[in-house]
Amino acid sequence: MDFDGKTLSLETGRVAREAGGAVIVRLGDTMVLATATASELPKENIDFFPLTVDYEEKLYAAGKIPGGFFKREGRPTEKAILTSRLVDRPIRPLFPENFRNEVQIVVTPLSVDQDNAPDVLGMVGASAALTISEIPFMGPAGAVRVGKVGDKLIINPNSEQMEQSELDIVVAGTKDAVMMVEAGADEVSEEIILSAIELAHSRIKELIKLQEELAKLAGKPKMQPKLYESDKNIEKYIKDFASKKIAVALEITDREKQNDELKKIEQDAIENIKDEKLAALVKARPFDIKALIKSIEKKFVRDMIINKSVRPDGRKLDEIRNITCEVGLLPRAHGSAIFTRGTTQVMTVATLGAMGEEQRIEGLEPEESKKRYMHHYNFPAYSVGEVRPLRGPGRREIGHGALAERAILPVLPLEDKFPYTTRLVSEVLMSNGSTSMASTCGSTLALMDAGVPITAPVSGIAMGLIKEGDKVAILSDIQGIEDFLGDMDFKVAGTSKGITALQMDIKIKGISIEIMKKAIDQAKQGRAFILSKMTESLANPRQELSQFAPRVITMKVPIDKIGLVIGPGGKNIKRIIEETGVDVDIEDDGRVFITGSDVKGAEKAKSIIEGMTAEAEVGRTYLGKVTRIMNFGAFVEIMPGKEGLVHISQLADRRVAKVEDVVKVGDEIRVKVIEIDEQGRINLSKKAAG
Repeated sequence: MDFDGKTLSLETGRVAREAGGAVIVRLGDTMVLATATASELPKENIDFFPLTVDYEEKLYAAGKIPGGFFKREGRPTEKAILTSRLVDRPIRPLFPENFRNEVQIVVTPLSVDQDNAPDVLGMVGASAALTISEIPFMGPAGAVRVGKVGDKLIINPNSEQMEQSELDIVVAGTKDAVMMVEAGADEVSEEIILSAIELAHSRIKELIKLQEELAKLAGKPKMQPKLYESDKNIEKYIKDFASKKIAVALEITDREKQNDELKKIEQDAIENIKDEKLAALVKARPFDIKALIKSIEKKFVRDMIINKSVRPDGRKLDEIRNITCEVGLLPRAHGSAIFTRGTTQVMTVATLGAMGEEQRIEGLEPEESKKRYMHHYNFPAYSVGEVRPLRGPGRREIGHGALAERAILPVLPLEDKFPYTTRLVSEVLMSNGSTSMASTCGSTLALMDAGVPITAPVSGIAMGLIKEGDKVAILSDIQGIEDFLGDMDFKVAGTSKGITALQMDIKIKGISIEIMKKAIDQAKQGRAFILSKMTESLANPRQELSQFAPRVITMKVPIDKIGLVIGPGGKNIKRIIEETGVDVDIEDDGRVFITGSDVKGAEKAKSIIEGMTAEAEVGRTYLGKVTRIMNFGAFVEIMPGKEGLVHISQLADRRVAKVEDVVKVGDEIRVKVIEIDEQGRINLSKKAAG
């Protein structure tokens, strides 16, 4: 098909024929292989759909050899993990309910140009591979990226357009509805976001039509899987025993007490079984009771919301939970804040560092990229009252951290105004829904507490949806149970001016633009309310940095002098660092960043570098130090690393028989530059300096 002047193609049958479905998607010189494979039988002893999506970054796709000792790709990069999540989220709701067969999607970029991103093509490829496979899939689904340059919305923007774009939005959906939205924006209005989504959906329908054509040519008959069903006897027992008890428990608005009561109902249901056959059946089917209680709970909660406009904690549909904010609670941190919304609580800590501490990222881009702003999100087990081993960050942690990072990025000061590397760490202390948006709010406060001159504070909110037929209820500031039992998780972050980040995931077969508009308008009101609560604790960035934060001095040296400052093997710059106790980072354009907690040391380093790069001027007088004595004269260092010769005839007004009669090594003397020859050698005169 023609895709805005380029050919987009789907191909199957040439490679990976043993996979359930394998499709190569090509746009320009970017080619992505997507495969979909399922197990023949359901996986036993699980109560979830075992779907795995892996996006494998191969550097050969960009003509690069991996760095490091082993010279091969290792664990997935953060970009690869985020892309895996991007592919996973729109397709997961499109499998049959209670489908328990293992499904694995593997997306591999084979060739990457710099104008056609492989992530969106991977999403299209995954859907196409599922569509032609024997795997039951309620697709196809399509995905496109939209940018905005000036007043124009652009489908599939190239790299040059993306650099100028104030919007980066990826939309995925079926031909009937939108399934997922992921966006970063430079304070863009809600109207522009909705226009971009509508434009994207119109093009998604074209991508779906292409997949349907491929399926007619190469599609396999769909398998008839055995879907998991609860035992009817257990179902009747739980319905009779627990329904009324669950209804009463759900009227408790205190979350902790409500959870305790629901756990007690589950335990009582098991302990009160009198029939031996039923007891044996329950033992053989360990997930049935919990699943059935959740099913009854879901029905009651959704009915309360959709028909009575009553939420599990008693709030109105658009009501925000109680908010408290604290700043400056960690005395040694450069900036810190705790943001609490209901029983969700996040502590964010800001740390400022030298420019040389920025993160270097090796990926499919033509050059190694750098990040001077990082946001890391941690979700310990105690935040939900559980026990599990501490591990490294999982996909969820990386995804939530990236969303909060994206939300803050547009308001950060430019490098020339604030030459620091900034790291934020959000520690989830309590979790009951919307921790990523709480991290965004806490990050804003921590940055302002650190004295980072952000252009505007950012707040965030998570919206939910309950949809039963034509009845729709949109919920502001959803808590855990509403997320788990609802149909949508819609996170929106932004300033008072506009949106900076947006993430929407749908658990049903999609929603209309009209519903999305209502949700985004309601979210705007919620964000404004949350922002007002945040600014009550700290309205503007502090005027001074923390006393424990490093100070940065910036300067610029001529590009042809960079090598002189660094020295052979870094000899000169190492000497400066050792002498002054500061960090010195030099960019390729000649910018120098001197970072240290000791201002005197930083000033000394600046003076040394100025001396090394300064040019001696004929006729100018300098105070220098004698470094060497020769028979014919004395060498004097007039600037750091720069020496000149005072010939014996220029040492005094009288005739000098021996240099040592006038100066000795270590003496400080005033000298005047009388000549700089063609080779750059400096001739000095003590006599002419007076």
